[in-house]
Amino acid sequence: MRCDRRGFLLGAGAFLAGGARPARAGASRILGGPAFGSYWRAVLPEGGDAAAAGAAIAAVVRSVDAAMSPYRADSEIGRFNRDPLPGPKAVSAPTRAVVAEALAIARLTGGAFDPTIGPLVARYGFGPVTGIAGGLDTLEVLPYAVEKSAGGTTLDLCGIAKGHALDRAAAALAALGIADALVEMGGEIHAAGRHPEGRAWQVAVEAPGSDGPLKVQRIVTLADERMASSGIAPNGFREGGRNTTHIIDPRSGRPLAGR
Repeated sequence: MRCDRRGFLLGAGAFLAGGARPARAGASRILGGPAFGSYWRAVLPEGGDAAAAGAAIAAVVRSVDAAMSPYRADSEIGRFNRDPLPGPKAVSAPTRAVVAEALAIARLTGGAFDPTIGPLVARYGFGPVTGIAGGLDTLEVLPYAVEKSAGGTTLDLCGIAKGHALDRAAAALAALGIADALVEMGGEIHAAGRHPEGRAWQVAVEAPGSDGPLKVQRIVTLADERMASSGIAPNGFREGGRNTTHIIDPRSGRPLAGR
């Protein structure tokens, strides 16, 4: 699931150190792997079963990708999008839960977040979903399915699936007895417990528009908290003589202007 539409990069050194200064030698262990067109990384205390922790996170990534990737024809969302007929479409409980949350957020934001505009996003080169954009009012989450009353309605969960995967990865680590961990998936961050040195976790936020060496805009302290980061620089483009971003406003159908 190549859902990494952000241009915001947490500097590897800043994130992997878990703060503004390097961790004490041997205090932490760093794991990582591919996730949704980006990467996942985890900082854990030394000791414990790192192999089991890494396998648990990788299993979550595979599961979410198999269910919710719009890039995979064999995923639940891929099949949902290709089905031209209206009616209930069987999907797993996690997918139903994420769709329900996406629809709730769409209502709360007055349509600023909309999981049905995949075709519109694709027209600007940022996704694979084809068809007619829009259709929030044609969707309903049922006990065992997601129903669409219009056959052309599609779903793109890239704006929410990573956060869902992160929550599941954190829960998987907790189930292994790992109470202290910092986990990132493409800019989505979950901080559990404390850094192995006993202090709160610290994450560096890269300054917008910085070229060359990493420039830190701010150090954020997290304790049993989550943070989402996003940005526009790598995916920006020029349109009509102005800087334009890959972030599409569903209400206007146009990309947001950049700086």
